[in-house]
Amino acid sequence: MNDQRVRRSRQEKLDELSERLERAVEELVTGEQWRRAMVFAARFRSRSFANTLLILSQHTDAYEQGRVPDPFPSYVAGFRQWQQLGRSVVKGQAGYMIWSPVKARFASPQPDDPNSWRRLGRYERPDPGEAVRRRVVGMKPAYVWDVSQTAGEPIPERPEPAMLQGHAPEGLWDGLAAQVRRLGFALDDAPDAAALAGADGVTRFNDRAVVIRSDMSEAARVATLVHELAHIMLGHGPGDDRHRGIREVEAESTAAMVTASFGLDTQANSMPYVAGWSSTVNGRDPADVVRTTGERARATALSILDKLPEAPLGDGTPPGAQMTQPDFDTPGAIAATGPEAERAAVRAEM
Repeated sequence: MNDQRVRRSRQEKLDELSERLERAVEELVTGEQWRRAMVFAARFRSRSFANTLLILSQHTDAYEQGRVPDPFPSYVAGFRQWQQLGRSVVKGQAGYMIWSPVKARFASPQPDDPNSWRRLGRYERPDPGEAVRRRVVGMKPAYVWDVSQTAGEPIPERPEPAMLQGHAPEGLWDGLAAQVRRLGFALDDAPDAAALAGADGVTRFNDRAVVIRSDMSEAARVATLVHELAHIMLGHGPGDDRHRGIREVEAESTAAMVTASFGLDTQANSMPYVAGWSSTVNGRDPADVVRTTGERARATALSILDKLPEAPLGDGTPPGAQMTQPDFDTPGAIAATGPEAERAAVRAEM
């Protein structure tokens, strides 16, 4: 198969991925469906939001066709990753196609000058004194399999946290409070919702203060604190021209991911219908708004989790597996490039 045919085949697969993602996004209609998607993303937070939706969509198809035993995947990994763990893909099990970035090396004698960077050839070496960085230049399809599609050495299971209704893990509140204070905001209590005009919590950007109701359960207070912390980290203060509905969904989605990672049951918190907030940005496709919102929430949740004690809920990577780019590379792989690949590169990474 010549290079042109390989490029065409890869582009067709990328087009298929785009179409599947569009369908997955369109199926997120109600606020509860969105919440479930964010909680699922918390289980697979090592993946981009777009790839999470692709994995869930294809696993659902596999379950409905009787190819996998459980409605939700537990661990997913690439072919080589499973081999490194002493497991192999069962014959006849089709992998789940996702986006994988293709990176290239760039060199510059003046790294601060954005116009000075040049792409290095495959075997080209930088000149003495040049800085070298790797950048995403395109996307290519890659495949992952759920553990139920493999056989071999047993996988050590990480203990799943029980859903906590009302209680929060020790130290979680303090860890979140420390992040709020590091951002220059005071943290105060309010006696009840009446003191906050009916809200569970508020962020007062002008006063640089976060106020949380004190008459709620530990779990509810933690979820509310994450919500307000997300508002701060996402820049939802004065001057932010994004629709209020999107700001609230970003903050609540961040809270859903963080709390789910610690086994907190906060399903009582509601989210608006997706169609209501995704169509508020003039000139942008609602599906693109959904993807962007999900990825912003995911990135914020990861930043918060990085500064907290290790979450008991895994990130979807099998214990012992390494999330490294070579696991998804094919020697001599040809990348898809162009505007669509560049857009995909922004919203997908491994």
